Order: sequence, then structure tokens, then C-alpha cells
Amino acid sequence: MIPALLARCTFPPPGTAVDCAVSGGPDSLALLVLAAEAGCSVTAWHVDHGLRPGSALEADVVAAAAARWGAAFEARAAHCDPGPNLEARARQARYGVLPRGVLTGHTADDQAETVLLNLIRGAGPDGLAGIGPARRPLLGLRRRETQTLCKTLGLEPVQDPSNLDPGHRRNRIRHELLPLLCDIADRDVVPIIARGAGLMGGIRDLLGQLAEAIDPTDAKAVAQAPAPLAQMALRRWIQRETGAEHPPDGAAIGRAMAVARNETRSAEIGGGWRIARSSQRLGLKR
Repeated sequence: MIPALLARCTFPPPGTAVDCAVSGGPDSLALLVLAAEAGCSVTAWHVDHGLRPGSALEADVVAAAAARWGAAFEARAAHCDPGPNLEARARQARYGVLPRGVLTGHTADDQAETVLLNLIRGAGPDGLAGIGPARRPLLGLRRRETQTLCKTLGLEPVQDPSNLDPGHRRNRIRHELLPLLCDIADRDVVPIIARGAGLMGGIRDLLGQLAEAIDPTDAKAVAQAPAPLAQMALRRWIQRETGAEHPPDGAAIGRAMAVARNETRSAEIGGGWRIARSSQRLGLKR
């Protein structure tokens, strides 16, 4: 089973030192196992957010799996308080204590969920391209395969009850929307969405290269450029300058384009930022 799964993974060459984010769930435990079986020198990193009673004990599950597969183990704490935007805040806190370039156990199912989430929020090519393959060697696998691997190897993954909470939009997509789409299509749509994300990623990268020739602060240049390139130039510039986790959505870019075309002097673009035009130059202000 392991050789067949590894053939669809994208781990670096044997002997490469890799850091793996391992929560203790089936996907991340499979990441740890497969990275070790691929011959990598693995360090498993576990982060405790302190959101559940006994969550600190989940590190023991990861430590035991790391020891079984000859991997090093590191544990970190990144406390998060319950409340709005918990998933995003926890992710930000997690990456704040994890090493740069850490590998994650995202699968094709995560890819499909992410694309649908981004579609709902009105994302452009960046969002519709989903999760990039860098640092995510399991994107060619399915969640059911990581679960089967753990069961076959006698691993007992941590069960995170928040993965069933309908208060998180991703969970509703996972448990309600994707099954409905599969039923409507009379087929498994996850590979179709994941394949579409890969195609969109290529289109996004090409647009990004072409958009580099446009100065996004030059209102006239933006207004005169082909719309897809102008929008990409603005999207990359705004995300870079604001430090936002995600690129601005399509509506925000539409408002920014209206400023560049001198249809309005300024506009809100989200996150407490405003884009304004002065003397043919575009600028961002909080």
C-alpha cells in the first residue's frame, strides 16, 4: 500500500531533511509515515492551541508515531481563544511557531474544499487555483486513503470534534455541499475540482508573469492594460502592500479598477484599507 501511495506523492529525494506539521489527525499522521518511508529525515512538529480539554495529551500520539518511524519530535504551544475567525487565527498562530517551509498533510479533498470556499468569497485566479503544491506532498491522495493507511498500520488518529462543527463554513462544504455536488453530478467531483485548480494555477502563473510589466501604482497604465493583467497586477500589489493572508476578492478589485479608470477618486478594498488616485498615481491608505 505504501509504495502505491508514495508514487502519487511529491516528497523530496531520500535523505532530505523535512519538517512535518503533525496534529495527530489521519492526514498529518499519514504525512509523517510517508515522509519517513520516502527516506526523508523527518522532524514532526505538533502545535497545541489549548482549545480543548486534554489537547496537550494529543502531542503524545504524535510523539509515539514519530518514535515508531524514527523521526525527531518537537512540540509547541500557540494559544488561541474561542471566537470569530477561529480557523484563520489558529492557522496564523500555528505558522507563527512552525519552522519555515514546513510540510502539511493537505489532500485532494482539502483542495476541493478550498476552491469552493474561495469561490464563495469571490476570489480571483489565485483563489480558484486553490492550494499550491509547494510544501503539500499529499495533494495527489484522498482523505479516505490517509484514513485507511492509519487503520492498516494500527495508528489511532486524534479526533478533532471541531471538524464536525457546522459553525465552520469549511465543515458545511465538506459534509453538505460536496456530497450534494457529487449526487447532482452522479460522480465524485473532488478530482474534477482538484484538476481544475491545477489548470487555473497555470493560468494564474502566466498572468502573473505578464502582469509584472505593469506598474500597479500607475493609474493610466492599469486602466489601459488588458483587464485580466491589470486585475492581476492590482491583486498582487494590494496583497503585498497590505500583508493580507488572501488576495483581495473580485469585488474589491473591481472597485480598485474603477479608481484606476478615474470613475471614482477612492474606494474601500477590505481589511480597513482604501485605494485612492492622485496625480495619476494609485496609493493605499488605512
